[in-house]
Amino acid sequence: MQRSIFQNISPLDHRYSLSEKDVFDALMPYLSEEASISACVKAEIALIIAHLRDKGRLTEALRAALIKLETAITPEEVYAEEEKTRHNIRALVNVLKTKLPEDVAPLAHLGATSVDILDTAFAWRVKKATLDIALPLFAKLELLLCDIAEREADTPQVGRTHGQHAVPVTVGFAFAEYVARAGKSIIRIRELAADLRGKLAGAVGAYNATALLTRDPLRLEQFFLDEMDLLPSEHSTQLAEPEHILRLLLEFNVFFGIIANLADDLRNLQRSEIAEIRESFSSAQVGSSTMPQKRNPWNSEHVKSMWKAFMPRVLTFFMDQISEHQRDLTNSASQRFIAEYITGLCMACERMRGVLAGLAVDRENLMRNLRNGSASGMIRGGILAEPAYILLAESGENGAHEYIRKITLACEKEGLSFAAGLMREKEVFAKITAKLMETGVAKSEAEATAFFEHPERYNGLAAHKARSLAEKYRRLLKKWQN
Repeated sequence: MQRSIFQNISPLDHRYSLSEKDVFDALMPYLSEEASISACVKAEIALIIAHLRDKGRLTEALRAALIKLETAITPEEVYAEEEKTRHNIRALVNVLKTKLPEDVAPLAHLGATSVDILDTAFAWRVKKATLDIALPLFAKLELLLCDIAEREADTPQVGRTHGQHAVPVTVGFAFAEYVARAGKSIIRIRELAADLRGKLAGAVGAYNATALLTRDPLRLEQFFLDEMDLLPSEHSTQLAEPEHILRLLLEFNVFFGIIANLADDLRNLQRSEIAEIRESFSSAQVGSSTMPQKRNPWNSEHVKSMWKAFMPRVLTFFMDQISEHQRDLTNSASQRFIAEYITGLCMACERMRGVLAGLAVDRENLMRNLRNGSASGMIRGGILAEPAYILLAESGENGAHEYIRKITLACEKEGLSFAAGLMREKEVFAKITAKLMETGVAKSEAEATAFFEHPERYNGLAAHKARSLAEKYRRLLKKWQN
């Protein structure tokens, strides 16, 4: 009897296989247990083809017949045989031999050790899952970030450092941070996936067995890996060099951290006292079981929660780097959970893509927070103390920073806006006005006054950076997608 998905233990296989069904279904042909067995069958068939090619016996008809066998073996057959052999690869080979032509069957697994098949099949699965499924998902997210950065390039926003208001930026500039960070990571993931390695070097990596079978074991290995679309490990033990897969997984973790950071920023910007953006919320959606008015940023919170669940697994990735001498078996169980990690990352990415696709920007609240501040006691317009100090120092005032600091203290005490407090210091404001006019920011004292009353005008290269980074990473993505 088939087991209900709700009897599965991993939430990836029940809760999240339903909420992120398209991602789960797309990854299943590469990361499921069925896929693991299928990839090992593919590797065993690739080895037979390599032997036939090396011996000059390979024909196109024979190749086609062998490739058909890649889908002719079921997990049930292999698992049933493993009950007898107590060895997964030997069980697979025994089943495969029953389906091979009699004159080809002796070539099955010939010269290989189990890990030649396992490591090569695993590298092939991870490479295909990365290139075919994960990277297109990541690219969709990146392109959405580019769209938002461009669309909101000029939308004013107060900057924040240490949880406090800082000098102004724009919404597009804030998103351009993630355009750049995620874009670089995506490009690096693609490079590392293309560099994954396989092997056909035997029990200790010294080609002992294949040296008995062919005059050129390295050529035989290359024939084998040609079929698997992989490069050869430069120095194998019984294992392929672990650093190739490790580096890819570490970059996955970098990308996961980037989208978790984005999720945290989006979650905080949806706080009631900030309310500068909001996630989409369906008409039937419930935010709280007891408070009917609630609209919680639960999708952003979900992404961060998924990162919390999977990020610590990087420790296991590092631990799988270590093996005694030519091999021990301490990575055999832990490596199986890499499939869960990649799945969790892709599901979180798709959830974040959904957040971005439905994201709304509240321009009224953005301007309110920028001009007035949202905390009691905050000096209205006080975020422009920086340009006042910079311009005063540029005019030759040695104690400019302290002078402006005292003005902010007086404004706070008297309940004045920063602009009002600054302008009543006529000599200071005259020096600042002269510098503003010198730089071309203002043409008159009235325009200088307007500058300090409209903090949104002080945003440096924020809009330019937003547009240029969006254009850059959209172009780079299109380049490698093509």
